[in-house]
Amino acid sequence: MDQQTNNSLAAVLTAHPPAPGALLPLLHALQDALGHVPPEAVPVIAEHLNLSRAEVHGVISYYHFFRQQPPGRTVLQVCRAEACQSRGAQALLAHAEARLGCTAHSTRADGAVTLEPVYCLGLCASSPALMLNDRLHARMNAARLDALLEKEGL
Repeated sequence: MDQQTNNSLAAVLTAHPPAPGALLPLLHALQDALGHVPPEAVPVIAEHLNLSRAEVHGVISYYHFFRQQPPGRTVLQVCRAEACQSRGAQALLAHAEARLGCTAHSTRADGAVTLEPVYCLGLCASSPALMLNDRLHARMNAARLDALLEKEGL
């Protein structure tokens, strides 16, 4: 691990002492600090909380929010839950893939953007929804997505 990762991990571990239920807050804090949860942090977290590596990895891989690799400079999350799917989220995701030149669950080669399908952004009544750099957008379509991406220089 590099020095920044070591320092961030040490600070997060200090702020989250071993206790029942400490794993999720600890993982959120680490991702907030680094932008992702590095795989090399898993054994350290597991030992700190007296959990198995499999338990820690299982939580990281289960929740769509956690990343194991650094994200692109821009993160586009497209909701894939039922309400959004019924209103065109699949086509919206396909449009985003074509427009951005990367597939879902990946970061474009230049590091400019990460495209992530997610399951429920909480805007079911205003679907399809997406989140662009932590800002929610509802009632999306290809034209509105293109306009948002233009503003981001993508």
